[in-house]
Amino acid sequence: MGRTAGEKVRVVSGAKPTGKLHIGNYFGAVLNWVRLQQEYDCYFFIADYHALTEEWDPDELRRDTLDMVLDLLACGVDPEKAVLFVQSHVPEHTELCWVFNNLAGFGDLLRMTQFKERREAAEQAQEFVSVGLFDYPVLQAADILIYHGAKVPVGEDQLQHLELTRRIARRFNQKFGEYFPEPEAILSEAPRLMSPADPERKMSKSYGEKHVIHLMEPEDSIYQKIKTAVTDVGPQPDRGMSPGVKNLFTLLRLTAPPDVYDRLLQEYNGRTLKYVTLKEAVFEHLMRTLEPIRQRRRALTAHDAREALRLGAQKARAVASKTVQEVKRRIGVGAEALEALSA
Repeated sequence: MGRTAGEKVRVVSGAKPTGKLHIGNYFGAVLNWVRLQQEYDCYFFIADYHALTEEWDPDELRRDTLDMVLDLLACGVDPEKAVLFVQSHVPEHTELCWVFNNLAGFGDLLRMTQFKERREAAEQAQEFVSVGLFDYPVLQAADILIYHGAKVPVGEDQLQHLELTRRIARRFNQKFGEYFPEPEAILSEAPRLMSPADPERKMSKSYGEKHVIHLMEPEDSIYQKIKTAVTDVGPQPDRGMSPGVKNLFTLLRLTAPPDVYDRLLQEYNGRTLKYVTLKEAVFEHLMRTLEPIRQRRRALTAHDAREALRLGAQKARAVASKTVQEVKRRIGVGAEALEALSA
């Protein structure tokens, strides 16, 4: 299924609903989505079925999904430029996943590093390990291939899952004729923001509120978290810049004009920089960056999110249903297969 001349390359990407987005989400992934929609034919989705591989509360999942959609819209994801939808609103994803389960090798899934790590952690804590956690990468393959995604923005930790997607596409094509592309990675160069309270850890609300800065967090709360962010006692030649100072400079590079960043970095290297000055600059430029997003977010309503998702699901299902119909015809199941036989 090749592209016609002038047709944009299709990109597919999803994110689990984590509720209100934080600055790590924004600079690490969402900003990239906003850029990609300018160049590619983008399908972006909230992966609520993937969220079921961990303990969940139904009411919280609903709220998190809605909050995430509103934040994405405020950040600049444009339903006129990209197809934005919720995974569970397009049931063909799970239907195609079942087909792919029969093309995915059991050994392939056992070798998935993320599964092995999460299973070992769960077993040590004597927690439940679901089949959904094991099968997670196969649903990811369906998420991508159902739209014939040619490019997928991923970090290095997801390359193994993407290779499984390519393998499943290859097996399908070998058995049933060329149909699916073997998607390629768009390796993300997005910065990895760390917790202000513990810069050895990635910024994540799973560690607690002090470890994360939300896009819509009250300004005084953001100020307090940056003011108390862990730094060090000065440059240490044996190990260079400490993780905490490096994290603050990363934030400054993302939000401030280059001359401000360069000046403060020069002061740091000259051992004349006061960390209170660095933190004040980070806070000032972070708030300037976030303010347009915060203004748009305050103006959005739940109705805006539901309308965007309704239109997105319509567009997504128009493509997904055709893919599933053709897959069923090729593999010999469903009404499509019987119609092909009678013909």
